[in-house]
Amino acid sequence: MPALLLSSTAVAIKPAKPNGLADLGVPVTDATVVKKGKLGEFEQAQDSGKVGRRFQNIRVTAVKTREGGVESSKLIVAFEVFGDDNVPVVGNQGVAAVLNAGDTKLLDLPLGPLFLPYACAWYENRYAADISNEIFDQLDSLSFVARADEVRLI
Repeated sequence: MPALLLSSTAVAIKPAKPNGLADLGVPVTDATVVKKGKLGEFEQAQDSGKVGRRFQNIRVTAVKTREGGVESSKLIVAFEVFGDDNVPVVGNQGVAAVLNAGDTKLLDLPLGPLFLPYACAWYENRYAADISNEIFDQLDSLSFVARADEVRLI
């Protein structure tokens, strides 16, 4: 049975202006700190070497802000995904993220299954997770991980 291989790519994350956060519902104050990263395209291969899934416009936004009098940090990962010519055998294993500071792994973060109801179509996906303020402060890259999946060709 064909399979999609575990694949990962790095996304550099840098301090950014708090622009474009309205779509995410982020409360922007004078104390809001933002880090962003972006990757145009990433492909996940099948065990045959053929492309099995395509990810585009991967956007990572990390925000530290004050809400309800409490300072907290969140990580938001958004992207589009295309299923190519295959469908998962049972659900899909989805994606994960590894948060890094240089060569040091800070946190493994399972994001979850993909919203990918049909093959051969593009779908927007968005994930949000709470992270500690300490991890936010150290964060400078994210490994975007497409998990392995058993698939059947269509």
